[in-house]
Amino acid sequence: MSTILNPIFFNDKAHNLKKQLYFAVCFTFFTILALGIDSVYFAVNYFDGRQIVNLLAVVYFAFFFLVSGSYLRKLMVVMVFLSYIGELIFCSLLGMYDYRTVVIPLYVPFGHAIVYASGYVFAHTKWAVRNDKLLKKQFAIGFVLLFLSVGILLNDVFSLIFGVFFFLLVKRKKWQNLYYFIAICVIFIELVGTYFQCWKWAPKTFGLVPATNPPMGAVFFYAGGDVLLIKIVDYWNLKRNKNLIDGNAKNKVE
Repeated sequence: MSTILNPIFFNDKAHNLKKQLYFAVCFTFFTILALGIDSVYFAVNYFDGRQIVNLLAVVYFAFFFLVSGSYLRKLMVVMVFLSYIGELIFCSLLGMYDYRTVVIPLYVPFGHAIVYASGYVFAHTKWAVRNDKLLKKQFAIGFVLLFLSVGILLNDVFSLIFGVFFFLLVKRKKWQNLYYFIAICVIFIELVGTYFQCWKWAPKTFGLVPATNPPMGAVFFYAGGDVLLIKIVDYWNLKRNKNLIDGNAKNKVE
């Protein structure tokens, strides 16, 4: 098994920074195209384009995956599985939002991974690293204003509550801009998806907490998922390194 997985997840020969950034930037155009095809309008006036979008998402994910570094590859793959579990919990079990069909679309977990990878790439560009301190201040002010504005003007109590949790998590992670970049990508895809009516958030989460469609506080769940995501990938790396050390030690003894 390791002979198959190692070239895929522990080899950076195919890593291409320019192509990686290209896919991150084009994620915005891809999102509009894909969700437009899966929209209610498209289904009513033309045909149900869900299967086309499923295929497009898998293909886009695959190409993005191939040009990425080994660490990001692992993050993307694990994100697909984590996001599907998250969909079962937040959508199917808790009913926080619903898709235009009963079934959770195949493109969704792959889309989550693409969103995450795009934010990750943006956060690691030379420009973002060079302006790290300035961006931290601007992002913090911008997101505070965002959560407060939707909370006060749109009665989005959901975003006020989970906006606080979002900042507590980012503080715990030493205010890394990674979480802000991912949050921006999340907000973009949420706005596009709800505009095209691909999914819709419940007006009251758990039947109690007022929320807009979409609530900006949803970014917390991506940030929270990232904590678990990184722990899984780091454990994966640690396990692999341990196996290499044990293997080398065994070879020396022999």
